[in-house]
Amino acid sequence: MSEPQQTPSAAPYDVIVLGAGPVGQNVADRARAAGLSVAVVERELVGGECSYWACVPSKALLRPVIAVADARRVDGAREAVSGRIDTDRVFARRNRYVTDWDDSGQALWVKSIGADLFRGHGRIDGPRRVTVTRDDGVSQTLTARHAVAVATGSDPVLPDLPGIEEARPWTNRHGTDSSTVPGRLAVIGGGGVGVEMATLWQGLGSRVTLLARRSLIPRMEPFAGELVAQGLTEAGADVRIGVQVTALRRADPNGPVTLTLDDGSELEADEVMFATGRAPRTGDIGLDTVGLTPGSWLDVDTTCLVKDVEGGWLYSLGDVNHRALLTHQGKYQARTAGDAIGARAAGHPLDDEAWGDHATTADQHAVPQVFFTDPEAASVGLTAEQAERAGHRTKIVDLDFNAAQGANLHADNYPGHARLVVDVDRDILLGVTFVGPGVSELLHSATVAVAGEVPLKRLRHAVACFPTVSEIWMFLLAAYQRDRD
Repeated sequence: MSEPQQTPSAAPYDVIVLGAGPVGQNVADRARAAGLSVAVVERELVGGECSYWACVPSKALLRPVIAVADARRVDGAREAVSGRIDTDRVFARRNRYVTDWDDSGQALWVKSIGADLFRGHGRIDGPRRVTVTRDDGVSQTLTARHAVAVATGSDPVLPDLPGIEEARPWTNRHGTDSSTVPGRLAVIGGGGVGVEMATLWQGLGSRVTLLARRSLIPRMEPFAGELVAQGLTEAGADVRIGVQVTALRRADPNGPVTLTLDDGSELEADEVMFATGRAPRTGDIGLDTVGLTPGSWLDVDTTCLVKDVEGGWLYSLGDVNHRALLTHQGKYQARTAGDAIGARAAGHPLDDEAWGDHATTADQHAVPQVFFTDPEAASVGLTAEQAERAGHRTKIVDLDFNAAQGANLHADNYPGHARLVVDVDRDILLGVTFVGPGVSELLHSATVAVAGEVPLKRLRHAVACFPTVSEIWMFLLAAYQRDRD
């Protein structure tokens, strides 16, 4: 085998970004705005997992399913809904939003901000050095004056089960880029990916069985998972909680897959999808050359600077730092880190105290998340249990959405529930959870209240328009005041 060809090293850049997904793009954009030269390295498609196999395609596929479900909740509209969803048009819609997996537009955007794009596999090669190897084996070494930012994302984790290779299971990529509806689909995992994929494929006509070891979406309030499970069941899915898969077999490559469960029973499906966690995409990016463990999550400070690396030059953003495996939170980290890199490069003092310009404080106190199920589940901040464990003295306020006339006008017998977690000593919100149709668009008001630490005494002056779903705020705050008095 011939030795890989080495091209001359490029002139030094101020910043090198590994990964050109939304997170990498945001840190590159902020570094360029600070006047720094930037190289962006991407081994797959510019735009990353989110653009082609996660957030964008999943929401493009889910929206028709949710739109039909919403119409069926309104008298007069439900009578107009007939027949099945046109899956060919749904898949075509998905293809439009992922630009047929053509990343030329996003590559042009990288160029438009004045950054240089290097296609290939980037590996750290000692302090402030990155070697990029193209598919043809040609490699080139880049150097950074100020920072290397790792934004390489994460990969799905498949459990070590007998027969798993033979079963050829789906992951999130198969779940979002497939254009064939399986007759029967088994989804393993009750987290966000699992419940969204179960919602999606059940809505497109598959007979879905969702298997989860514990409650659904366990990082939210318990009622959120209960209402999502109820919605899936009403849609026709078979939801089984407290069940584990112990083995799989698929003797005929073109035949069904059989799952053996821990109660000794078996389940047959045409396809099986695992949504059982993620692992950092750091196994082959050269961490060992700077004293870190390949394949590990990267521990960072509030500016997203990696700890335990001398010289203060390595940053970790998005999934790889394991703070919140959410695209929007990774983009927030990237904007913050890009500004911090710019300030450090210019010799300016950092504003890295809580809620400062160079601090990712929201990662600890105000992480918003939405699951686009039916009904939707949305939350920000701490759950009641998390607040109690953290030592806060709290008051919990719970209300069904039918307290608000706007919710009932939005959907007949609106199925939803809301919760406030109030810090009674400071009179601020620690957490908010909404479950119901369309609550994803209601969440940002809660995020502003939690991140802004808005006193409830002031928040009651934020008047919700009548008749909207947002009126639930008025009833929640009134209930808190009554209990307090």
